[in-house]
Amino acid sequence: MAHAARLAEDDPRVKLDRAAIAPPRTRRVRAAAFQSYVIVAASAFITLAVIAHTVPYFPIDLTITRALQAYHGHLFARGMFWVSWIGFMPQVIFVVLGVAGALFAAVLGGDGTAPLFAACGALLASIVKIVVYRPRPSANLIHVFQQLPSSGFPTGHVLEFTTFGGFLIFLAFTLLKPSAFRTGLLTALGLLIGLMGLSRIYQGQHWFSDVMGAYLFGSLWLMLTIRLYRWGKTRFFPHQPVAPNPAREEA
Repeated sequence: MAHAARLAEDDPRVKLDRAAIAPPRTRRVRAAAFQSYVIVAASAFITLAVIAHTVPYFPIDLTITRALQAYHGHLFARGMFWVSWIGFMPQVIFVVLGVAGALFAAVLGGDGTAPLFAACGALLASIVKIVVYRPRPSANLIHVFQQLPSSGFPTGHVLEFTTFGGFLIFLAFTLLKPSAFRTGLLTALGLLIGLMGLSRIYQGQHWFSDVMGAYLFGSLWLMLTIRLYRWGKTRFFPHQPVAPNPAREEA
């Protein structure tokens, strides 16, 4: 037994795996931080959803929307329109399938499958919309670019791009070497996620609290996606030619 243990210790694959894994104390701290955020974000989302079910909007919602809409710059208005446009059907489907297909074409396997799962968070958000059933902003209070029939909480545009775009940020951050391209890609994706929430408020189709609910819910779904991705990649896609993953990598 002792001899076998020594042989295992000398195995270069074991040494490589151990070198890639953080110390126990670091892992415990990270796990605690992860669990704490999940508890806080889930509690905040549930609380906000319950209140949104009974309150059509908060004073801060009206204040923020009117402040944003007070700015009438043409370029800003067009930018807000095009950012929102990307999140509507059918264009959002083409974006998701196109990116996932590009990742598959790059022989990244699981890296192309996970974005599809990330995007599915919007389906669950549709159920939340039905349960909460909060009315969208009224044209009697603010300017509404186009009145939409569905309920407002949470905003599907923001949730979709928080999960989908957030996972692309995770991939770019973890897979790409530091470069101007990597920095530009991370910046562009981060701006898109942030501007999506701003555009939904500016166009009068969601309240600020609808947007915040989507960011909270989206971050939780993104965390689940990353956990499942890291678990599945080491088991089903350990030998990708472009981004190989050791079979014993920490999940």
